[in-house]
Amino acid sequence: MAPTSIELSTLGHRIRHQRVAHGYTLDELGEKVGVAGSQLSLIENGKREPKLSLLQSIAQVTGVDVAELLSSEPPNRRAALEIELERAQSSSVFRQLGIAPVKITKGMSDETIEAVLGLHRELQRREREAIATPEEARRANTDLRLRMRAHDNYLPDIEKLAEKQLKSAGHVSGALTHRTVSIMAEQLGFELIYVSDLPHSARSVTDLENGRIYLPPASIPGGHGLRSMALQAMAHRLLGHQPPTDYADFLQQRLEINYYAACCLMPETASVAFLQQAKKDRNLAVEDFRDAFGVTHEAAGMRMTNLLTVHLDIPLHFLRVDGSGAISRVYENDDLPVPMDVTGSVEGQITCRWFLARSAFEEQNRTTEHYQYTDTPAGTFWCSTQTGTTSAGEFSITVGVPFDDARWFRGRETQKRAVSRCPDEACCRRPASDAAERWGGKAWPSARVHMQMFSPLPRGAFPGVDDNEVYAFLDRHAAG
Repeated sequence: MAPTSIELSTLGHRIRHQRVAHGYTLDELGEKVGVAGSQLSLIENGKREPKLSLLQSIAQVTGVDVAELLSSEPPNRRAALEIELERAQSSSVFRQLGIAPVKITKGMSDETIEAVLGLHRELQRREREAIATPEEARRANTDLRLRMRAHDNYLPDIEKLAEKQLKSAGHVSGALTHRTVSIMAEQLGFELIYVSDLPHSARSVTDLENGRIYLPPASIPGGHGLRSMALQAMAHRLLGHQPPTDYADFLQQRLEINYYAACCLMPETASVAFLQQAKKDRNLAVEDFRDAFGVTHEAAGMRMTNLLTVHLDIPLHFLRVDGSGAISRVYENDDLPVPMDVTGSVEGQITCRWFLARSAFEEQNRTTEHYQYTDTPAGTFWCSTQTGTTSAGEFSITVGVPFDDARWFRGRETQKRAVSRCPDEACCRRPASDAAERWGGKAWPSARVHMQMFSPLPRGAFPGVDDNEVYAFLDRHAAG
């Protein structure tokens, strides 16, 4: 097997070490072993593989064994530094930077090489952290969820920033209009442009050089998401975000821009006044909050998690569950028992079949909220659930509270009640004893596997975005 480039480099250093130790120049050693000094230079620099006969001649002249020349250990500290730098500068991570490699010379001090190596090591470290494994991603997501739970899902600095930007744009009350969002963008030096050829992996693209934010076509039905996407793009600038260094940083940035957009669409002052009045009337309802600010049911439910505990002293939970029963989004500070894996991650876990978040898919009427009390090992909870459908399939949105706080909500009179014993597997994960006895050893179910188990997590400056596609997109529009 031919030596690798790294092995050739080490071999070259060991030959040079022996040559210098014996006081030979390249030409002098070359004359003794029968090759030109220029050919020997190529071998010492790891650019040419010597024949075994030549190695034997070099070993004989320098008084060492061939095995010593072929050792994988660098001959000294200087050689080790040079070999490591050569390896670092040949890596794909460094080549992607498009920077010319540093030429190693005799006059370059060890300290200089170590300083350059320090930069390469940090580059490699950041690259490794940017490639999140599924386990790392779940852990980062869980850490963020727990941190937000400790703060009751409330970020006061972003709340104040949103109110300031809205006031500057002249927004007073009611649903935030597309025109006002455009004014907010103009005040930051951006123009909103709607195009039909956005990169498939990007929700929006911000052209910092020309001051443009590119968004999907305004003809999207209802256009509810366009305001949010534009606000999220502006939030990156307002919050001083830099390209994320790892997956946890990406998640934090994503949370902050979503939070800012929600604060603009449902401003804190107006939202709290609305919710306080609804509580006073014992008529809190997600659908009313949704309609008052012209947002989606999910956005209204999530906004409640920001405000109800801090301003109304009501703990609560929020669940988005897909048609298979898997949780795709979750928040709770009311101790609702939710399924989780060994890392503490909830996303992707299957919720109890007796929770309304899952059983609501069986309801005939999908246009209104459904209500239910659920007895659990942690107490009784009341919740409201509404289902919806996207191109990806069915989903449900649930907002719930502990039994004592149900008195503030519309739908508290519901007679529907269920019992969940989860995480006891006998609740909904194990078959009834008679069925198990009847079919034991006589049936073989083929399990459904969720695709997120196999989906590789993204990499690059912005996880999930194809950088090359974004740059090509900008090139098409920069001169437009």
